[in-house]
Amino acid sequence: MNRELGTAGGRDRPPVRSRRAAGVVGVVAAGALAAAGVAVAAGGANAAAANLVVNPGFEAGALTGWTCSANSGSVVSTPVHSGSYALSATPAGSDDAQCTQSVSVQPNSSYTLSAWVQGSYVYLGASGTGGTDPSTWSSNAAWNQLTTTFTTGASTTSVTVYLHGWYGQGTYHGDDVSLLGPAGTGSSSTPPTTPSSPTTPSTTPTTPPTTPTTPSSSPSSVPPPPPNSGFNHPAYFMPLDNSPQAISAIVNAGEKELNLAFVLDSGGCTPAWGGNASTPVSSDTTVLGDISALRAAGGDAAVSFGGYNGTELGSSCGSASSLAAAYQKVITKYQLKHVDFDYENTALDSNTAVRFGAIKILEQNNPNLVVSLTIPMTTVGFPGSGVDEIKQAVAAGARLDVINIMDFDTGLTSGTEVGQTEAIANDAISQLQSIYGWSTSQAWSHLGLQIMNGHTDQPSELFQESDFSALLGFAKANHPAWFSYWSANRDRVCDPSVPHNWADGTCSSVSQNPWDFTKILVQYTG
Repeated sequence: MNRELGTAGGRDRPPVRSRRAAGVVGVVAAGALAAAGVAVAAGGANAAAANLVVNPGFEAGALTGWTCSANSGSVVSTPVHSGSYALSATPAGSDDAQCTQSVSVQPNSSYTLSAWVQGSYVYLGASGTGGTDPSTWSSNAAWNQLTTTFTTGASTTSVTVYLHGWYGQGTYHGDDVSLLGPAGTGSSSTPPTTPSSPTTPSTTPTTPPTTPTTPSSSPSSVPPPPPNSGFNHPAYFMPLDNSPQAISAIVNAGEKELNLAFVLDSGGCTPAWGGNASTPVSSDTTVLGDISALRAAGGDAAVSFGGYNGTELGSSCGSASSLAAAYQKVITKYQLKHVDFDYENTALDSNTAVRFGAIKILEQNNPNLVVSLTIPMTTVGFPGSGVDEIKQAVAAGARLDVINIMDFDTGLTSGTEVGQTEAIANDAISQLQSIYGWSTSQAWSHLGLQIMNGHTDQPSELFQESDFSALLGFAKANHPAWFSYWSANRDRVCDPSVPHNWADGTCSSVSQNPWDFTKILVQYTG
């Protein structure tokens, strides 16, 4: 289908979202640290920078100065980095065991935050800085030091420093937290001996930050995918085009799984969003923030390479190894567990030896990667070019976890929209059984069923909400790998005061309430 990419310039984009923060850190200067966390140099005209964190090494033997979400934190005597005590906190369910402290600071001032940590996916950061809120993390069984810096805004008088783990991971430990810089005129937290109800900002991990902030441009700033995030109903979504909605709005509609479209070549085998030189993956922060917000809500994202327009990377990268390296940059940047290859238009059934050779390399280097191949359909199943692609993948030894059929844009030739969509899917199942030798249930477990909301590119096709509901029942009866649609950008009614295309990229062209189609989609659970 002709899925328009739009233009990058002159377009309103949603604010960048990063994980909520609350941090702690700072390299502890030489000298003694009292339980209150103040270090002062002995003698000399200039005093050493004071550690502004209360109870930075947890040597009070209690969480004095700290508040941990859901009673997830405690003070332990082993393991410790130094002294006699350290923080121990354990994520559980939707809680990531965030421990916070509010610290008084001065406006327009520079600070260094650091901490020693141990465990899987331990995060350190600060929120409410009035500028770019810092966040950094590591995953290490041994003690290691995290350090970051930030500058406060013109009216900032306090920040919240934090440590937290990650969903589904084990206990983490923290010790020797430090925030170095000018002390504020107010007082930092001097809490009671028994932690009381938090007075810091909400730490609910499933809610994106109320004040969106720009995450670090470092590829490591995106959190890893949560374990067992499902990925049964990933709607396609263009994060930089077609008037994208805020990720928080999509999550609030119940959708936490997205196929993000499209990464293309901006020239010289360089991955970029929409193939635009102005939006290279290497320096992206907007999509990075969107993925962080999805994962903070317990969901995940795939990146889709290709689409109908632009230059797919496989058309310009000259070898399987160079193409795999280009794809790997995107996987590494966003810590992807799912990738989608949508070869359409001139890229369909083209340069297949290079493309599937690259996919095989990716699977060897990323053993847990889930790979989907998206193929346009005919009214009788896969076109010859689609069959050729699947057979080339088999010949190259490239595993296809999901063969995603674009079960639309064929034109309605007879019967109903639902009846034809089901017939095309059943034809595809027969073809997959013939190619792979799968049983019917095995073939369904590898099939992705993708439809389109509202008007499609074919004037004879129209998917109403009732069609989505009927096809949801079809999916529940047959258990495809996923039930998806193009696209979340279109899940809203068109503004009647503005001219729109037949199959507009920003609205469905049918009567609906916002997110009606998405709310049907997310009822599919596999």
